[in-house]
Amino acid sequence: MAAGQGTSGHRGIGGIPGTGGNGGRPGGGTVPPPIPVPAAWQRPYLNVFKHFRVEEWKRSAREGDVAALTDARLKGTVYRIRGSVPASSYLQLPRTGTQSLGLAGRYLYLLFRPMPRKHFVVHLDVTTEENQVVRISFSNLFKEFKSTATWLQFPFICGAAKGSVYDCAARASRHDLVGAAPADVRWTCLVLDLHSILSLYLNRRYSHLKSVKLCSNLLVKNLCTSDLVFDPDVTFSKARQADPACRGVAPMPREMAFPVPKGEKWHDLYDYIRFPSDGSKLPYDSIQKSCSGPAAGGQVSGDPIRQLPQPVTLTKAVRDRLSLIHQITSPKAMPRWCPVITKSIPEVHLTAPGPPRGDEELEKNQRPHSAGDTGQSLAVSDGGIHVYAHRRSKRTIRAVRTSSEESMYRKGPGPGVPSGRRASACRRLLPDPILKLRMIIGFGGCSTKWALWTRNNAAVVYPCHAVIVTLQIQTGEQRFFIGHTDKVSALAFNGNSTLLASAQAGTLSVVRLWDFPTGSCLSVFKTHVHSLLSLSFSYSGAVLCGVGKDGHGKTMVVVWNAAQVTRGGEVAVLAKAHTDVDIQALKIAFFDDTRMVSCGRDNVRLWRVRSGALRSCPVNLGEYHSLEFTDLAFEEGHVAEREPEDRTLFVCSKSGHVLEVDYKNVCMRSARRLLPARPRGCQRQDKAGPGIAINCISISSAFCATGSEDGYLRLWPLDFSAVVLEAEHEAPVSSVCISPDNRKVLCTTAAGNLGYLDIQSRDYNTLMRSHEDSILAFSVEGIWKQMATVSQDNTIRVWDLVSMQQLYDFAAADEMPCAVAFHPTQQILACGFDSGMVRTFSLAASDLLVEHKQHRTAITGLTFSPDGNFMFSSCLQGTLALYSCMAQKSHVLRVLGNVVARDAGNGPDALVISGDSRLLAFVGPSKYVVTVMEACSLDELLRVDISILNLNSTALDSAVRVCFAPVPRGELLVSTSSNKILVLDAKTGRLVREVSPVHKLSCSSLVLSKDGSYLLTAGDKVIKVWDYQMRFDINFQVYIGHSEPVRQVAFTPDQRHVISVGDAVFLWDFLALPAERSPPAGARSSESALLPGADGSSEKLKDASETPRQTVPLPLLSSPPCLDVSSVHQAGCQSIFSESEKEEEAGLPGSSRMVANGDKDASVLVVESVRNEELVVVRPKVRQESSRSPGESANEPRKETKSPKSQCSVRPDSYRHFTPRFKASVPPQSFLSPPAGSEVLKLKAVIGYNGNGRGNMVWNPDTGFFAYTCGCVIVVEDLHSGSQNHWLGHAEEISTLAVSHDAQVLASASGKRNGDSHCQICIWNVQDGACTASLFHHETQVQAMAFSRDDRFLVTLGDYSDQTIALWNTYTYELMSSTRISEPVHDVAFSPLSHRELACVGKGAVMFWLLEQQGADVNLKVHRAPAPDMLGPVELTSLCYGADTLLYSGTNSGQICVWDTETNCCFMTWEADEGEIGVLVCRRNRLVSGSNAKRIRLWAVAAVPELRLKGPDARSSSVLLEHEITLDGTIVSAAFDDSLEMGIVGTTAGTLWYINWTESTSIRLISGHKNKVTEVCFSPDETHCATCGEDGSVRIWSLGSMELVVQFQVLNQSCQCLAWKPCPVVAWGAESQHVVAGYSDGTIRVFSISRTEMELKMHPHAVALTAIAYSTDGEMILSGGKDGLVAVSNPRTGMTIRVLADHKGSPITILQCTRKQYRDFGVEGGELWLATSSDRRVSIWASDWLKDKCELLDWLSFPAPAGPEGLGSLPPSLAAFCPWEPGTLVYVGFGMQKEALFYSLREKQVVEKISLPYFATSLSLSPAARFMAVGFGERLLRLLRCPASDAQDYAGHDDAVHLCCFAPSGRRLLTASHSAVLVWELTDS
Repeated sequence: MAAGQGTSGHRGIGGIPGTGGNGGRPGGGTVPPPIPVPAAWQRPYLNVFKHFRVEEWKRSAREGDVAALTDARLKGTVYRIRGSVPASSYLQLPRTGTQSLGLAGRYLYLLFRPMPRKHFVVHLDVTTEENQVVRISFSNLFKEFKSTATWLQFPFICGAAKGSVYDCAARASRHDLVGAAPADVRWTCLVLDLHSILSLYLNRRYSHLKSVKLCSNLLVKNLCTSDLVFDPDVTFSKARQADPACRGVAPMPREMAFPVPKGEKWHDLYDYIRFPSDGSKLPYDSIQKSCSGPAAGGQVSGDPIRQLPQPVTLTKAVRDRLSLIHQITSPKAMPRWCPVITKSIPEVHLTAPGPPRGDEELEKNQRPHSAGDTGQSLAVSDGGIHVYAHRRSKRTIRAVRTSSEESMYRKGPGPGVPSGRRASACRRLLPDPILKLRMIIGFGGCSTKWALWTRNNAAVVYPCHAVIVTLQIQTGEQRFFIGHTDKVSALAFNGNSTLLASAQAGTLSVVRLWDFPTGSCLSVFKTHVHSLLSLSFSYSGAVLCGVGKDGHGKTMVVVWNAAQVTRGGEVAVLAKAHTDVDIQALKIAFFDDTRMVSCGRDNVRLWRVRSGALRSCPVNLGEYHSLEFTDLAFEEGHVAEREPEDRTLFVCSKSGHVLEVDYKNVCMRSARRLLPARPRGCQRQDKAGPGIAINCISISSAFCATGSEDGYLRLWPLDFSAVVLEAEHEAPVSSVCISPDNRKVLCTTAAGNLGYLDIQSRDYNTLMRSHEDSILAFSVEGIWKQMATVSQDNTIRVWDLVSMQQLYDFAAADEMPCAVAFHPTQQILACGFDSGMVRTFSLAASDLLVEHKQHRTAITGLTFSPDGNFMFSSCLQGTLALYSCMAQKSHVLRVLGNVVARDAGNGPDALVISGDSRLLAFVGPSKYVVTVMEACSLDELLRVDISILNLNSTALDSAVRVCFAPVPRGELLVSTSSNKILVLDAKTGRLVREVSPVHKLSCSSLVLSKDGSYLLTAGDKVIKVWDYQMRFDINFQVYIGHSEPVRQVAFTPDQRHVISVGDAVFLWDFLALPAERSPPAGARSSESALLPGADGSSEKLKDASETPRQTVPLPLLSSPPCLDVSSVHQAGCQSIFSESEKEEEAGLPGSSRMVANGDKDASVLVVESVRNEELVVVRPKVRQESSRSPGESANEPRKETKSPKSQCSVRPDSYRHFTPRFKASVPPQSFLSPPAGSEVLKLKAVIGYNGNGRGNMVWNPDTGFFAYTCGCVIVVEDLHSGSQNHWLGHAEEISTLAVSHDAQVLASASGKRNGDSHCQICIWNVQDGACTASLFHHETQVQAMAFSRDDRFLVTLGDYSDQTIALWNTYTYELMSSTRISEPVHDVAFSPLSHRELACVGKGAVMFWLLEQQGADVNLKVHRAPAPDMLGPVELTSLCYGADTLLYSGTNSGQICVWDTETNCCFMTWEADEGEIGVLVCRRNRLVSGSNAKRIRLWAVAAVPELRLKGPDARSSSVLLEHEITLDGTIVSAAFDDSLEMGIVGTTAGTLWYINWTESTSIRLISGHKNKVTEVCFSPDETHCATCGEDGSVRIWSLGSMELVVQFQVLNQSCQCLAWKPCPVVAWGAESQHVVAGYSDGTIRVFSISRTEMELKMHPHAVALTAIAYSTDGEMILSGGKDGLVAVSNPRTGMTIRVLADHKGSPITILQCTRKQYRDFGVEGGELWLATSSDRRVSIWASDWLKDKCELLDWLSFPAPAGPEGLGSLPPSLAAFCPWEPGTLVYVGFGMQKEALFYSLREKQVVEKISLPYFATSLSLSPAARFMAVGFGERLLRLLRCPASDAQDYAGHDDAVHLCCFAPSGRRLLTASHSAVLVWELTDS
């Protein structure tokens, strides 16, 4: 295959011809053409043992213990081969390696039986049509598949007899028994399709079988070859009736048959394995038997019902490299020349026929039917094979794996299914190849010292990582030598440039010899050197010499004989030697192939090969013996009177010395030292000054060239008298090479530059520039045809796409660029750095435009919208930023925190925009979720949980990359960690279809062509081009060449080329014809099957043993509403920005503007004329309808009618702005409130503070009233006693609080309740905690509230989507006025001097408001005062009134502005912080500021009032910073006393701090979890409780004071579960208090509470833990993981004593232990414990750990409907022992009904059912009374009294109640909802 050519669907590693040789392996190497063998005598089959008379051992060989035995079962002779070492006991055919069997049969039949509990190895040497010998080996010793160009190694997985203990163990553990054969291993008929194996894995054509080697330990009966498929199920009678032989299937010949007793079945006694299986077009990685006996195609024998096949779901490999375990079975009467043609898109015009008429119809038609014949295309995860199992059904469904690695059901029959010979041609993606490598930008990789001239002086040859490039210096055309799998470390030419040798770096160091004119590889051989550093070819090409290091780091010189390689011979080692001297360069003398010279540190040596030995002698260097020699070169030319070896050798050094060595006499003639300054004549060593550090030297007959460390290429005469010519480079010169015609000097530098100096013209021509390190990302644009790349070498480079020459080079000294994006219409380049900086550059002006500092960590995503209006960036911390690019200098519009996944890894495609610029998609907020947002506003439209889309997976699937399909399709592609691509509907999140597997490793980049016809994916080191419609048998082509993982791949804007980057930049020609780029009519006609609502939804059937689901899994039910994004117009987005800007600039009298879209029912702001700084009167008016006259409209009440806001509301760039936490739950539809006075539960305490709120804590120092929010609960706490009161009235997260000045009224605001159209504001009476009023006005969220000085008014402020300010009368709580404002505002405050004045802050301005009241009528006058121009475009984020008439405001860039409220002017600013200031509190002459830099600062502002008189000239030097305190998070709330000496401050970490400025102290007052709480539990004595969370913390709380006692923090891990050690038998003591916790990295940690330290750390799991429990005596720890394994560990020894794999494949949800009578239930053991997994299975065990007993008592599987309707994710499966009914357990989970089931272990049945309103998310049973607590995803806690089932519902949670836990006494109950923990007391037990 020519360079750049692909192999359709095959491995890229072997897709290169000419990869001859196998490095000396037996049977390897290139062989001469064999004598043609007549194949007629080999038909129909050949009995190999009989033909070659193995028993005579004349034509075969044996070694070790090989004996012929008579097997009683097989009734014949078998050969036993046994021995401890496979290589020493074997049977070999033919006798010697020089002979050949010459067997041309396609199929090889091996009848054998592995020896029980032993290993075996089989080697087959086969010859290809190119006369290349390839070894195929299979063994149960191999752990994973391996391949080279000449060797394929397959693991053989031995199956056990059906129903045996080994078989049961394999099925229970859901993977096969890898390793030694089981005890009951069976006789096996292995059929190897040698033709397919070579074709699939190496893209080679099979010629004949050369030799066979059977190694111990196995029994072998026979060996046969044939061109026919022999099937044990096909009898001779059936063959005569149906005549299947003409279709390639025949009955088993008698010599190959195993005896089957009468009444028995062949498949019950023996195994039949066919590899690869018939119809497979994909390579698989192991050989193993199928799950069930194969059934013949449509052949039905015996009971026709029982014989019908069904698909079987296969296991997944646990090993790292094995991506797929391929199970191979026999095909039935399936003609091998008629492959199954499958498509991923069903043709909807076909109709399914009725049920087949009898067995003959089945056999005749082979027609599979989809489930129910509905025409749906359902996919089956069958692991990639044809597997048949028996089930009683009248439908026939066959699983077919398409060659595109996508598994589908196909409906038939019809014209879409070709028949007969028409199907013999495999349909594949055309053209083939579809990509052709055009150019590589890059040089070096392993070393930059290798670049060679060709003999004709027209081209240079150099390595670029794993590819060798030949570059024509005049045309720039490149030719490629592809075949190396790692970086090329050395190159060498023979004298006439016909042979090229290349060495590969890495542990698998190989050398390839190439025929340079044709580009074919002549030989590949191992070097036996770990790292080959240098190569040298003799002039004739007969001898090759290499220098490297062996495995111990010792220098090694190897000499090879390559004389026969051009004639098909092998390369042999002539001699090799180890040496202690350092060698930097070694060259073969051009006049003698047996002589070499080398130089290195402190030595110059001459070498010679004589009599098979390599010997050397040193040159006496005298006083120069300690120099560091770097390179050498022989004198050129020939003088007749001199002997050939009478040559001068030039050796250069780091010190600048050039030594002339007399080669013949082995002595030094002279030494010169070259100095950089005016080198006149020969410079002697005693001259002063440092010499030139020479790295390389090249000699011609006329002059010498040197390259030095100072970057200079210098040309000297041969006497080195003066520099003739020199060229300076930016980096040290690595190598120089004079062209054969002596006219040019080739030069390479350490920086990756390649160029040559033309001596005649004295011009220097740069041939190639390259990055010095891996390329991280690139971006291309189509107008100026440029490409930008960023690399780990800290440079940004811009290239011309036409010439591929470098145009610009930007270097960042201390920062690494990690993301880059071109503006689509302007010459602007944006770049993101690892420091979090985003910079935009103007390429036209070569200037930096603007720097953005919104991020603090490395940028992971950076992109422009296709229309160029917006830019987006994301970072490792999960922050997402939106920028406006309307002007050349972009500015920030909105920043969101924690929305992009932090753990998804960084890559160039982290953020993707749809083609119409409307939608933004990314992975986040976790790696399991994909979020779609409105691009112009970052409003969330859709979330899709990827992890739930594959219910049958053993691990959670996570998203890796996303990509939008072209706009008309409306599809979103997601590549996942399980190597799949999911195609989702971008509006609804429905799974449309999936492709699997895509790559061996996860897909690092994917992109669609503009017409949606082709899909590019990159994974590991290969690129794949896919037919997006998946219309063919082989839907993809694979391309190799990269030596490192491909980071990014993309089409160029004109769609004519493809670019891939990683180690270098590869430019490929995209060869698809324009006509082929649009889908054919046939494809278009069937596209409807992909669209939502079409009859054929292509959903993957996850478990074939269950009923096929008829619907596609939907995203989370609680996802934000899926808006119809088609109604969002870009013009609408622009209107918001432009209108607001125009309004700011407008000073026209009487001008009025609509802020909302004009076609909406929105309030209009009438701006009346302004003169001389007069106030602007703003009145809310109702918009006049067309059917209503102005007069009618004026008579309506002046209450604002709220309207839908524009969909393009953009969140401001301010953390001060409240954003509710996304919740995956919905409020309950019904609620059973307990009758007053009969409540069993009473809320005792709430642990936590909502750090997501803003201003959601109030404290009045005069009355001591202190309140804060946690979720939807207002917690009123007595700071003296610590007692809490809880005010419950909100259903959603509370955003903010406000308390009146007399502390008698509290106002709280939250989002919309269920069914409400407006968010809720509650008014509370502080004295009795009663809610006296509920206000509804704002549509989305309330941002801030404030009471007037006299408490007569309450002002409420809507968020950025609402943009409304409302004024309320606090006597009647009627809405007095409501005004729509033109831009988002963040904070509001009333003046302390007047109840008529208030102010609010927003984007770049302060709005001063004045209340004018005339009777009942209230007018609001407003004056908008812009921020000083010196601040630039800022957001004013916070404000507070100061002394006299001062107003302080903070900005998002850290400044504080001081305003005069009389003149409404800013007269002073100062830099107060590095981050945004979100909180300001002023009392008299002191000011407190709080910011997102986690700091609060105290300022002395006494001098500010005096500075007001100076106006704008006021200086900030008089403002003094008195003190600062750093806290644990961003400051979101603060309250201080009148002197600002002490106060309370809240942070986003969920902490409330007590601050005392006088004592400079900060004390944690209230604390809680910031992230989700994952487990809660009580201590045995109920004095404490423990919680753990996703933040990695374990916290111990005192239940008396509800204070945090101790916290154990593990960094960078999530704590998933915990358990408190039960009371020991001895008295409870402080020393025995321990808590065990399980973490996401699979570790378990045991903490001592009293000593506050970690006592033990264990690592029993390879995956995250999900459940943990102590045994009842506390002596053992039981832990369960995500993979379903349960480990039993001893905390005393730290050892894991038992691992149970019964639940493997499904995460463990619950582990619980309880005591039992020792012999109860008929089993021994004093302990009963259960394990529950998420697949609705519960196992109950009896154990006695001291006696090492653990016995399975019962196994429960609870049924569930096939398709969960209305559920985004399945509820957990939960179980618990019933304390009041011994021997009974309670189960809740997803099932047929919403109910709790009581199961009796004695009666083995469900004895009671309790109906539930919803599926439960948590469960706990009281140990004392008959109470059961159940939590629901509907934010509901239900307490049930059993068995009467009396139910009481309790509110107080604002999210799913995912945890609940009764105390041991039953008197308390803990519940958790996200980060809030609620403690309840039971009043009635």
